[in-house]
This record gives sequence, C-alpha cells and structure tokens, in this order.
Amino acid sequence: MAKHNELGKKGELIARKFLEAKGIEIIESNWRHEKDEIDIIAKDHDELVIVEVKTRSTNYFGDPSEAVGKAKEEFIIRAAEAYIEIHDLNMDMRFDIISIITNSNEEIIEHIKDAFYPELPE
Repeated sequence: MAKHNELGKKGELIARKFLEAKGIEIIESNWRHEKDEIDIIAKDHDELVIVEVKTRSTNYFGDPSEAVGKAKEEFIIRAAEAYIEIHDLNMDMRFDIISIITNSNEEIIEHIKDAFYPELPE
C-alpha cells in the first residue's frame, strides 16, 4: 500500500476513535455509491453525520481540511443523498470534516462541525 494510503487509513482510524470518544455512533466506514465515497457515516443523537477525514503528516501545504473543495463537497453530498434514499432515512443531517496532522512528533485533530452545506435549488 502506498504511504499516502496508509496515512489516510491511519487518519480514518484516529477519526473513528475520536468520534466514538465523544459518544458519536459509527454506522459505516468507507461507504461507496458508484464512484462516490463517504469516509464515515455516524449518528450523533438524532442527527446523521457525514464525515470527511483529511490526514497529513504536516501542515506545510496548509491545513488538511483545505483539501476539501467544492467538487469534493458535491461528491460527498451526492453520496449522502444516495445513502439517505437507499436506507429510507428521514432525519437531520450535517457534514463535518475531521482534519488530522499525525507524525512521530504530534497528533493534532480538528473537528469542524457543519463544515459545509448542500446548496439549495434555485
């Protein structure tokens, strides 16, 4: 496995443990629909939480969360809509980003709740 894939998997494990420690229930990891993927699908009380995890070994090129651009948001939103439809869910939903910097010297976790929102149809 490539080093960046290993780092990504490590970050997702860190994120799952972080969320569980906050009492958030993990429902799915790496859920796929067609070409779209959601890193973590969780439940926080009565709210469905769609989580994108970004992991880096340094912030030299900026905060990991900055890697979630408009196109990535659209992929995540599309996958979340498919998940809701497939599972026939009717509940509030939010989109979070967990930004992780992890290396031999440090582990920094930033949880950004409501990091982005689906655009309303015009």
